[in-house]
Amino acid sequence: MGYGSYSHSAHAALTTDRAALSRAEVFKQRGCHALMDPRGLTVREARDSAEHPNSLGIVFALDVTGSMGNIPEFLARHDLPTFMKLLTDCRVPDPQVMFMAIGDATSDGAPLQVGQFETTAELIDQWLTWSYLEGGGGGSNSESYELAFYVLAQHTDLDCWVKRRKRGYLFMTGDEHPYPAVSRHQIEALIGERLDEDIALEEVVAAAAETWHLFFLIPDRQRRQGCEARWREVLGDQVICMESHVDTCAIAAAIVGLTEGALSGVDAVADVLHANGTPRDRIAATVRALQPYADLLDPDAPKRIHTHPASTAIGKPDWWKRLFS
Repeated sequence: MGYGSYSHSAHAALTTDRAALSRAEVFKQRGCHALMDPRGLTVREARDSAEHPNSLGIVFALDVTGSMGNIPEFLARHDLPTFMKLLTDCRVPDPQVMFMAIGDATSDGAPLQVGQFETTAELIDQWLTWSYLEGGGGGSNSESYELAFYVLAQHTDLDCWVKRRKRGYLFMTGDEHPYPAVSRHQIEALIGERLDEDIALEEVVAAAAETWHLFFLIPDRQRRQGCEARWREVLGDQVICMESHVDTCAIAAAIVGLTEGALSGVDAVADVLHANGTPRDRIAATVRALQPYADLLDPDAPKRIHTHPASTAIGKPDWWKRLFS
């Protein structure tokens, strides 16, 4: 997937047209859309083409439980075109974006929804608004984020990796803990694949990290208190604590620019955001949230202690070798 040209003006028009609509009018699904149902999932592809010879796969895995639905709504109403514009300004030539929606597989009817990689404004927007904002969650202090890592590890194929050894980007939003393992029973029920055993969270993260930069975005300071420490154990400095959910797109685009070397540091981030008309207070909040990660990339900055080996996994873990070799 990922054919066709992106038009910022067309995308901005889509969001402007729905500014006065209710959430129910924007997100019309009352169950998992048939094309986002992972049952029988084979592979989601981000491919090069004549139009887009340097494709870069980017995934938003959005927590759509009760406490987190404001992020997909904000993207659909306001800010997703900003994300694409910022990527262009960061000289990321051919982004291909896929949306996933995450709930709780112990209690929700649609805990895993998987879109396709797309390039055009209309199709990117379509998969976002086809997501079912179930608004559930199990009340267990955990959601099924581990299922998204499994899909990335086993069911995506990226030309950026195969041809150029350039990893894609996952931006997962959430405010709860992951479950400690991928349940073989849930994988069979949701996808239809049979596993011999559960897969430890650390193993599936390591497998996904072979071909993806993995980032977990916590929406605000209040909610970081309940989940940051656990996510630091899993992803280290690739946990980003935002000050507001409205900064999601700016932070995600800046992370791509910083990691790809298109932005030299947070001052360059601030310059790009200023040129795009971002309010001064939001620029400051974005810079504060990104500073620890920017320091990690800066060889002259003091190093922090959060970096976790899962972000640079070497070799496929045992479960992958057993199941798919």
